[in-house]
Amino acid sequence: EIHMSETVVKFEHVSMEFPGVLANDDVSLEIKKGEVFALVGENGAGKSTLMNILYGINTPTNGEVYVKGRRIEHFSPKAAIERGVGMVHQHFMLVPSFTVAQNIVLSREPRRFGVFFDNAGAERETRGLVEEYGLEVDPSAVVRDISVGLQQRVEILKTLYRGADILILDEPTAVLTPQETEKLFTVMRNMKKDGKAIIIITHKLHEVLAVSDRVAVLRKGEYIGDTDTATASQQSLTDMMVGRAVSLNIDRPLNENQTERLRVEHLTIKNKEGVKMLDDVTFTAMGGEILGIAGIAGSGQKELLESISGLQKLEDGSKITYIEPDGTECLLNGMDPLDIIRKGLLLSFVPEDRFGMGLVGGMNIIQNIMLRTYRRGKGPLTDRKFPRDLSQKIVDDLEVVTPDIGRTPIRRLSGGNVQKVLVGREIAQNPAVLMTAYAVRGLDINTSYVIYNLLTEQKMKGVAVIYVGEDLDVLLELCDRILVLCGGKVSGIVDGRKTTKDAVGLMMTKIGG
Repeated sequence: EIHMSETVVKFEHVSMEFPGVLANDDVSLEIKKGEVFALVGENGAGKSTLMNILYGINTPTNGEVYVKGRRIEHFSPKAAIERGVGMVHQHFMLVPSFTVAQNIVLSREPRRFGVFFDNAGAERETRGLVEEYGLEVDPSAVVRDISVGLQQRVEILKTLYRGADILILDEPTAVLTPQETEKLFTVMRNMKKDGKAIIIITHKLHEVLAVSDRVAVLRKGEYIGDTDTATASQQSLTDMMVGRAVSLNIDRPLNENQTERLRVEHLTIKNKEGVKMLDDVTFTAMGGEILGIAGIAGSGQKELLESISGLQKLEDGSKITYIEPDGTECLLNGMDPLDIIRKGLLLSFVPEDRFGMGLVGGMNIIQNIMLRTYRRGKGPLTDRKFPRDLSQKIVDDLEVVTPDIGRTPIRRLSGGNVQKVLVGREIAQNPAVLMTAYAVRGLDINTSYVIYNLLTEQKMKGVAVIYVGEDLDVLLELCDRILVLCGGKVSGIVDGRKTTKDAVGLMMTKIGG
């Protein structure tokens, strides 16, 4: 007889130390059969590290881990899979040229199968799992032709096919539309009914509340505690994560006097292969509003911002006009990126690699600020006091954690702190148009709200803010209007105060929705 309350995973005093960092600090917790267990915490709280221990990628420095009552002696993914632990990472490990069924069967250890496998058999077994868990995927589809949401289901199928009954999902909804997220939750509920233990690492608290039974909070590597989801709220979880009360509302005041600042007409961009990355995009950005840009990753967001910044070659017929404060119209097509910056159009792109763009790892904060402010200097002597004051202001306002603004090289700061410097530096330039992409990617909740408020402050000063973001909930709360891109085309521009998450989700997946 299976008791649902039976403990399948137990951490006892687990610590994990990397050089100079205590990622997990004396963590003890239990996970039960047939429950969805959410693991939350700010960035760098140690969530992924802890789950990588369970999946055998990391060997803990101290402590014991038990799976189904047996102590783990040897940590490796292969051993974890044999114990029934499966993990779906944020970045999928699929072979694009294989079918769904081939990918799923490949993951079975080869010694059980010869090199040649029986395709029909693989599809039959896949179909069985698909039906059992409601994972609507066509086993014969080729992986490169299916959406990200479906690829994720293939990853889940792979773990089920290997016999996993303890499943770890790392940030599983980061790449999904609201509709795909709903489907994923249905699948999770089906797996739970089947008695599987599902662990979900996420930072989206509304999803934790929607799908989990129990939620555990990590803060700076320590286990703060767990609570039944039924008795938790976004506010209570945030306060546990941050360690103090945090205000969770984004103010969205209306700036009454809006003026046209940027006019984009028939913008078309092709990549090296001649494929259209943007196709006849037309919109206006107003000074005094935040214009959100929504879309599934890779729908043309990056190309859009780069075109305005002069970093892309525009196709004929494309026209980008900047309207200066005195009403003079200025065509940006073909202008040098530096001249565009001088006009007051700033692009703050927070790339995956924060040092790939805009910051120099070996320099300290002041020197990095000077990279942007050098043009304030008169003649050969740049003004050094301004960057120091500005650096200090950014450090104070955004709570940047750094030993010394004038000595510590910026690469020694944590990613989140580096990002604050990046965003703070752009805002400090008093831009006319501020374009920001993924400004809060990888930042903890508290800092994210500081940045939302900074952007709103800019909007109220009359700046035209263009905000590319991944989190639809935030876009709907922060932006005055939202432009939705789908496959390089505009599928609509909606009022942020009136639209719904589902409406935007649908527009993200179909043109002219």
